[in-house]
Amino acid sequence: MATGTIRYWAAAKEAAGIAEEPFEAATLGELLAEVTRSRGELAKVIRRSSFLVDGDPVGRRDHATVELRRGSTVEVLPPFAGG
Repeated sequence: MATGTIRYWAAAKEAAGIAEEPFEAATLGELLAEVTRSRGELAKVIRRSSFLVDGDPVGRRDHATVELRRGSTVEVLPPFAGG
C-alpha cells in the first residue's frame, strides 16, 4: 500500500473543498474510489478529468493498472476552459 498526496485543480479543487490531501492506496483506481466514496460532486468532476502520477500522464490506461509508489503525487486535472 502506497502513501502520498493527491492534488486537486480548478473544478476538482472546488468539488473536493480542499487543494490536496494525503492518501493510502495501491493503484490509481483504488485511490479514486476512496476519494469519491461520499463526494458525489467530486466523482462527477473526476469522471471528466485527466491525471498525472509523479508528473507522468496516465492517458487512457486502466486506472486499476496504474500502480502508486510511496511518496507519489497524483494530480487531478479537470478539463480547462479557454482559448
